[in-house]
Order: sequence, then structure tokens, then C-alpha cells
Amino acid sequence: MENSLLKHLTLNQRQIYDDSNHLTIDLDFSLIHYLCKKNMSTFLFNEVVFGPVNSRRLGVSLGMNLLPVNRKICSFDCIYCECGLNGELGDSKGLMPTREEVMQALDTKLKDMFKDNLKPDVITFAGNGEPTLHPEFKGIIDDTIELRNQHCPKARIAVLSNASRLHKPDVVEALLKVDDNIQKLDSGLKETILRLDQPNCPFDLNATIKQLAEFNGQVIIQTMFVAGEANGQVINNNTKEDIKAWLLALEQIKPQKVMIYTIERDTPYNSLKKVPLEELKAIAKIVEDKGFTISVSG
Repeated sequence: MENSLLKHLTLNQRQIYDDSNHLTIDLDFSLIHYLCKKNMSTFLFNEVVFGPVNSRRLGVSLGMNLLPVNRKICSFDCIYCECGLNGELGDSKGLMPTREEVMQALDTKLKDMFKDNLKPDVITFAGNGEPTLHPEFKGIIDDTIELRNQHCPKARIAVLSNASRLHKPDVVEALLKVDDNIQKLDSGLKETILRLDQPNCPFDLNATIKQLAEFNGQVIIQTMFVAGEANGQVINNNTKEDIKAWLLALEQIKPQKVMIYTIERDTPYNSLKKVPLEELKAIAKIVEDKGFTISVSG
């Protein structure tokens, strides 16, 4: 990891595309800044392509960060996010990488991995926020499929998304091309989602469920179960009411798979707690009895 970082830091300047005003800025990277971020309870991914890392749910995962390497940009502000709350870390002037930069970074990383006899099980879009916010998301997915087919045809392509951009036809078109279209749904109750995920864009749960159902099964639902307290409110999306409403939503969406998990890394709130594995397994049993395929990570 350190050698990879040092190679990355030899590029003292990068030009990054700004979708809103087409401005470019120079960003200086330093090892000190990187180490400071690593010592914080939450962190930012400091590369466009990072890893590979061992994912609890996906295997050997090569991460793709389409957001700035020094700033979180997200349409949600989840209280459990490992990258912290929006605006908590980084440089507010940091901009997104261009489509060309993303393609070059992925091509270089894959070639470096092959030199070490490594191949990813999955190429995963996640990073410092919501990946589908990138203005060239569709084109980047096309490029990634091309590079995957060229270098590691057995690897899967996954997108971890919060389902906030499903009203965009180009986003939906791109998501239908990937192997694992993984969308967040943390509850079947709007008030719980507002408390847990804190959307900073207009949020309509019924519309979101309808949009997820329109994938016609070509979607994986990912749900984070968490307990504790944040912002003076009790946090628990494992109540009978939440589970009942969530199951009703799953029955409408009819996903190919459901993934449930709980917090593993540090979060912005030390008052949040893991949901015990036994409780997750009990939820999984209910989901299985409904006829869904499910995986559990505790």
C-alpha cells in the first residue's frame, strides 16, 4: 500500500474536471496529509482506483472512486458512513476526475496487479460518495466493461449506490450493464430513512421503491442495520415496524438478492452500535422464507 501511495504521489499535479463550470485546479498531494487522514475515525479514499481490498460481501475488490480524492460528495449524508459526514473532511474545492483519468488509472492499476499475479474478483464503484453523481458515469461504465473484458474477463463489475439517481435514464441504462447493481434501502419507513441516511435531495420513498422495481429483478438490495443514538434521536431500523415495511418493499422490488450487514468500521458517531449477528440471521431467515436469496455480514 505504501509503495502504491508513493508512486501516486510522484504526480504532484492533477487536472480535474468540474461538471458545473468546467474549471480546473491543481491539487498537491502529500504523505503527511495521507497519514493524517488515516489516523482519523473516518477517512477519504485518496486515489481514483484503490485497493485491492478484501470485501466482506464481494471478495477481492478493486475500488473505483469517481468523486474527488480529497472531498466527499454525496446525495445522502448517512450517519454511519465510513467517509464521514458531508463537508466533514477534505477540501471543498476538490473536483471529480475526468472520464479519461478514470480509464487511465484503471488500466494502470490492472497492469500493475497482473505483474504481481493478482486479479480482482470484482471492480467496485463506491468511493467518497455517490458514484452515479459523476456526469460521465455512463461512459465510465462503458470504459470499465471494455478494460475488464481486455484484462480480467472473469471479474464482475459492481456499483454501490444509494438509489437517489434512478430518475436519470442514462444512470439506469449504465446500471443495467453491470454485473452487480447494488442499491441501498435501509428501511421501508420514510422517517427511518430520513433519520439514518439523511438525504440532502428530494426523497420520495414510494417513488424509489417503484424505480427499484423497474429493474425487473436485475438489482441487489443492500441494507445496513444499525442501532444506537445520533443527533439526539434513537437509531434502530430493526424494529418490527421497520422490518415489516422493508419486507413489503422487497416484495414489490423482487430483487435477485438481498445483502444485509452492520457497521464494521468507524462512523461519524461513536454512539452507533453494531446489530448482533444473531439478530441479522433472524432477519435473514424471514427474508429467506419469503423466497429471496440473502447474504449476511456481521
